[in-house]
Amino acid sequence: MKKTSLYVEADLDLALDRLAEAAGLSKAEVIRRALRDAVARAERPRLTAIGVGEGPGDVADDIDRHLDETGFGRR
Repeated sequence: MKKTSLYVEADLDLALDRLAEAAGLSKAEVIRRALRDAVARAERPRLTAIGVGEGPGDVADDIDRHLDETGFGRR
């Protein structure tokens, strides 16, 4: 686990103390869980380059034919 430090307002710190005590957890665990949940809900970047180029669309379906046509692996 990696240590990190952060500054929070006094009212947030008090709320974290109360929440941790009510849940029977450490304040650090409450924060870790909140951060884990926030990261899990965040939108992940998508690849935008897929399908941009041109070429045969069935290479994966008929790889042997494509390798034969291109001469791949021949001397």
